[in-house]
Amino acid sequence: KDRVQVQGALIAMDPQTGFILAMVGGRDFSASQFNRATQAKRQAGSAFKPIVHAAALDKGFTPATIIVDEPIAYVDVPGKDPWEPKNFDREFWGPITMRKALTFSRNIPTVKIAQAIGLDYLIQYAKNLGIKSKLEPNLSLALGSANLSLLELTSAFGVFASQGYRAEPIFLTQIRDKGGNILEEVEPVAIEVISPQTAYLITSMMQSVIQEGTGQRAKALGRPAAGKTGTTNDYRDAWFIGFTPNNLVTGAWIGYDIEKPLGSYETGAVAALPIWLEFMKEALVNKPVENFPIPEGIVFAKIDAATGEPIPPGRSTQSGRAIFECFKEGTAPLP
Repeated sequence: KDRVQVQGALIAMDPQTGFILAMVGGRDFSASQFNRATQAKRQAGSAFKPIVHAAALDKGFTPATIIVDEPIAYVDVPGKDPWEPKNFDREFWGPITMRKALTFSRNIPTVKIAQAIGLDYLIQYAKNLGIKSKLEPNLSLALGSANLSLLELTSAFGVFASQGYRAEPIFLTQIRDKGGNILEEVEPVAIEVISPQTAYLITSMMQSVIQEGTGQRAKALGRPAAGKTGTTNDYRDAWFIGFTPNNLVTGAWIGYDIEKPLGSYETGAVAALPIWLEFMKEALVNKPVENFPIPEGIVFAKIDAATGEPIPPGRSTQSGRAIFECFKEGTAPLP
């Protein structure tokens, strides 16, 4: 009976210490002790994309870099049919900025980014963020073809949330004997694995996911947040992983234990995000509303949101939409 019920998992952690603050491993512990937050490995789908984009930000890309969303075909295995990645809406948007590509979870630009930066580099980058599962050097990796645990992906997002520091997840802080004496104590250890500037840029891009992209339902949180939806082929897995400046990163996953679709349009935004939202609302009650801190070495430049081109003073945009984009110092386009 349990195998045909929809399952879910949630994990929340403090990204600065790695302390696990809350965990749900399934719908009913008495029916199944399998912990889907830590033991289940599922395709991450689009929830993997921020890792691809962050890796590119450390390879000379900026949120304003233009990538063409167009039909492409890759010969992954000689002699086999080429792989032709498709977007969720089966459409092509032409030249778009990297920010827009992540905001609206465009598949083709993400695959192009992965090809440009190199798969070996991407895999190493993911490992640096704390991904321990095996990652195959295929371009489909960019779209989340690898099987990962919710814990892995949530702790990787924790690196973005903690300005570039990776803390190993900690479930137990201390062990005491019956007399209350501490027998063992775990001290949190965090190491810097990406720069605060890269962490800020990808966080800013993931804020756009919530402000105007696939994660708009999370706007109901009513405070700054960054996150990413994830949906796998045939709607088998739905993910949402997001964080706020209050040292809280939370991941939610919904799916069946068996390979079975959740149902048409049961995307990460529809199935997983509402669970994340309800948890975060409760967890952040009475917590101050904060903005993500902007590290030194970040500059802002006025650009055309459509073309990524700088806007000279006194000029209007071609698209009619100007934004102040963030860049690492020295990478902003000059008017």
